[in-house]
Amino acid sequence: MAINYKELGLANSKELFAKAVAGGYAIPAYNFNNLEQLQSILMACVETKSPVILQVSSGARKYANATLLRNMAKGAVEFVKELGCEIPIVLHLDHGDSFELCKECIDAGFSSVMIDGSHHSYEENVALTKKVVEYAHAHGVSVEGELGVLAGVEDDVVAEHSTYTRPEEVEDFVKRTGVDSLAISIGTSHGAHKFTPAQCTVDADGKLVPPMLRFDILEEIEKRIPGFPIVLHGASSVPQEHVDTINKYGGSVKSAVGIPEEWLRKAAKSAVCKINIDSDGRLAMTAAIRKVMAENPGEFDPRKYLGPARDVLKELYKHKNINVLGSAGKA
Repeated sequence: MAINYKELGLANSKELFAKAVAGGYAIPAYNFNNLEQLQSILMACVETKSPVILQVSSGARKYANATLLRNMAKGAVEFVKELGCEIPIVLHLDHGDSFELCKECIDAGFSSVMIDGSHHSYEENVALTKKVVEYAHAHGVSVEGELGVLAGVEDDVVAEHSTYTRPEEVEDFVKRTGVDSLAISIGTSHGAHKFTPAQCTVDADGKLVPPMLRFDILEEIEKRIPGFPIVLHGASSVPQEHVDTINKYGGSVKSAVGIPEEWLRKAAKSAVCKINIDSDGRLAMTAAIRKVMAENPGEFDPRKYLGPARDVLKELYKHKNINVLGSAGKA
């Protein structure tokens, strides 16, 4: 039986995006797969008074179970009330690849879906996106489309090479599809290994600096569709301290370089009103778990290693809201 997101107490992203564009900040879009990740996201956003987009990939949806996921979203709304701050919560499908999947999520109570037709031809992308938009809008659900291809690996999304978004296509795409937001490709990529050290330069402090994002493409897109909500995928910064901790305690995450946070802050001050962060959370959680297991090899209570991981995640997300996205205090 279909259920509308309003019955779960969820928010639609359209109004949140309008405020973010006008206010020069970005809404955090954090991916989650389990209870501890969800708790840390909600606690961080309540403590910083930030709106939030809870992102679920098709892989995460399979992992968590669609019915459990719907009730976790409903529980999230009740949980933030208990914490004393009714922040807006959006439940969003990340990288939906078919009309059928988007429809299933809309009927299951999602308040926002992404249809990623970027691997199709331009005309096929337009047709698929338009079909999803028509169904979604009939149910009051917002839709994110994509132009351009991001390299990297994220669950079921795999691409070897990036293709920058063509600014000359955005006006036609937005007009013909009716999408509410647009994901673009300007040099970010999925996963923890966004750049190799060989692609980077070294600054005065000895830090690896990746190739500059194509802010010129972003600026041209802003000129062509002024005020339209833009989304940045593959925007994890790959905190070196978490990479070092993973490797120290037996892991092997080598040569991982992410997007500098100051670049993301610059993007958030523009028309980029939604920034997706997934890998940073995975790295922080894995680092915390490895540390506990290495220092307490006899521990077998999941709460004793997932609890500390949840605490580390919460601090990471608070930092992102306050210092990177600028969303703190905007709920």
